[in-house]
Amino acid sequence: MALILLVDDDDESLWMLQLVFERSGHRVLLADSGEAALAVAGRHLPDLIITDWNMPGMDGIGLCERLKFYPTLAQIPVVMTSGDSPPKDKSSLWNVFFSKPVDMRALESAVDSLLARRLCRSENRVNVPAPAPSRWAPMPSKYWA
Repeated sequence: MALILLVDDDDESLWMLQLVFERSGHRVLLADSGEAALAVAGRHLPDLIITDWNMPGMDGIGLCERLKFYPTLAQIPVVMTSGDSPPKDKSSLWNVFFSKPVDMRALESAVDSLLARRLCRSENRVNVPAPAPSRWAPMPSKYWA
């Protein structure tokens, strides 16, 4: 299944989300701040990020802004959660917003939809170029004539 990065400074929220998504067969990474999440995302390239907005240090919005600086990370779908209303001018930074307390069935459905779209998009498929020719490869016969 998918690799999901969960970001929240509340241990209970992380634990609950971890249980829900591991039960669904996903692999889960945890971070307790925006800074930690950015480091984890850079190392592991998750398929999706679920982050809380209000955290000390780099909050969820700061994390989303920083993710957009890196082409590889900018394509990762983000689900934002918060007890507050989202700022309208920043809504393009994430794909889906959920108010807390989060309806877990709606969250699971949104995650499944975002992951399906991400995995089906052809531009997200890795194109591996042909290997560079070896300098020890035999020369074509036209050079020996």
